[in-house]
Amino acid sequence: MNRRDLQALADRELEKQQKYRCRLLCCGSTPCLSSGGTAVQEKLKEILKQNKELKADLAVVSTGCMGPCSRGPLVTVQVQGQDDVIYENVTPEIAEEIVKKHATGEETSPTLDEKILPNDIPFFTKQTKVVLANSGLIDPERLEDYVAHGGYSALGHVLREMTPEEVCQEIINSGLRGRGGAGYPAGLKWNLVRKAQADKKYVVANGDEGDPGAYMDRTLMESDPHRVLEGMAIAGYAVGAEQGFIYVRGEYPIAAKRLEKAIRMAERRGLLGGRVMESNFSFRIDIRIGAGAFVCGEETALMASIMGKRGQPVPRPPYPAQSGLWNSPTLLNNVETFGSIAPIINHGADWYASIGTEKSKGTKIFALAGQVENTGLIEVPMGIPLREIVFDIGGGIPNGRSFKAAQTGGPSGGCIPAEHLDTPVDYESLRALGSIMGSGGLVVMDDTTSMPDVAKFFMEFCMDESCGKCVPCRVGTVQLHRILERITAGTASRADLEILEELCVMMKETSLCGLGQSAPNPLLSTLKFFRDEYEALIQDKPAHINGNGRFKLPTPPAQSTQEVQ
Repeated sequence: MNRRDLQALADRELEKQQKYRCRLLCCGSTPCLSSGGTAVQEKLKEILKQNKELKADLAVVSTGCMGPCSRGPLVTVQVQGQDDVIYENVTPEIAEEIVKKHATGEETSPTLDEKILPNDIPFFTKQTKVVLANSGLIDPERLEDYVAHGGYSALGHVLREMTPEEVCQEIINSGLRGRGGAGYPAGLKWNLVRKAQADKKYVVANGDEGDPGAYMDRTLMESDPHRVLEGMAIAGYAVGAEQGFIYVRGEYPIAAKRLEKAIRMAERRGLLGGRVMESNFSFRIDIRIGAGAFVCGEETALMASIMGKRGQPVPRPPYPAQSGLWNSPTLLNNVETFGSIAPIINHGADWYASIGTEKSKGTKIFALAGQVENTGLIEVPMGIPLREIVFDIGGGIPNGRSFKAAQTGGPSGGCIPAEHLDTPVDYESLRALGSIMGSGGLVVMDDTTSMPDVAKFFMEFCMDESCGKCVPCRVGTVQLHRILERITAGTASRADLEILEELCVMMKETSLCGLGQSAPNPLLSTLKFFRDEYEALIQDKPAHINGNGRFKLPTPPAQSTQEVQ
């Protein structure tokens, strides 16, 4: 398939879609499916089956995520010449009413309009869709739908009109930074791999997000898999790689299934595989499924897992750009990073760089969760104030409670208190507060939340997910968690609090990888901004210190003979 064939395919698909008078777009992402979306889609298909006359006028399409996940199942109605109408909390019965109103013109229940979700509310108007531009609008399991929305045109452009060096420079000029958490300039990393001398190079997409409450990568892979594939293919051309891998979290079966199907369709159309789009460039992509280890989100552990080894980190340097998979130069980016590539190529680096702040360009996807009215997936420009996310897009705190803190960056991030609500959400501003951007988890907490309990929760998570390779992380997380248990139980001393802070510094400075180095972040940030909550739980009891002045864990109670048996 060449660029002319691609355009012809897009024209045919658009013509086909325009023949329908009404299209019902049903959210087929995990949150909506888990709340009854499957039954809604089955009901609509049953209606079409029973009324064959509707087939010419009505199309039922399963799409990706539409955003407001807490309001699912969601159905968007598209009627020629009219604005889209979004229905929330749709049941099979409501789905039948929707068909009557928009397709057959029959009389419907007067309460149906109460299910309409206005598309001019801040949740939608405050967003800037770049990576998620197709999400909720296309069928992720049909390549033709992606192509009709401009898919693979960026790949065709770079193969025919740009050199690998020009592609890398375009990404550099855009200011795109890796969306996996570290925020390293993507273009610089691409250039390093491009310049590396080797017979074999690889491109890897990290889809192994494991932060509690985060599901940005899962949604992108479920909703627009071809966008990730296209970004990877452009990266392969730019750095000189012919093989790519997508590492998908084991708990994401729908994402893995849709990616696998997308790869097969792209290969059949000549958009992946040998001689891509009738050029001299070949690029193949394979999927690797993770086993649920949080540490495999770290790049060296992820690559070890791909190669069939135990997923444990190794010291750097050498970095993957120098020696990665099978000792070959490897470009490793988060799937959201690859999802940003096609828009940059299509619209230009200057366009992308005009969004966001001076040092944090473009948009960022967040999974907005916690104690906020509107939970779901959002994409906002970098630098947007946290207050706008929580109170405009999120709709504020429910039940009349007040905002207390927002957790960004998951177990590696920190808590931002109410006095910093006007902080711009960008890499530099969050780092200054002791937090990080992370992969995009954003958990909102109200004034009923105990911050020591929050720190204990994240420390327990890190303790369970530690691979155990290095002592500071393996032992440090256990000790920190035990101290936090005593604090939250009201049995700790002030010396325990001092030891807590010393252990945090030790872990940050001596742990092998990012898991151990960042595990103390939620604890340190809550100590910084909510120290009074810790001190209120501290009792003036003798410290748990032995004769040598070293920390001593309390002796666990002996098990009874009956318990052992």
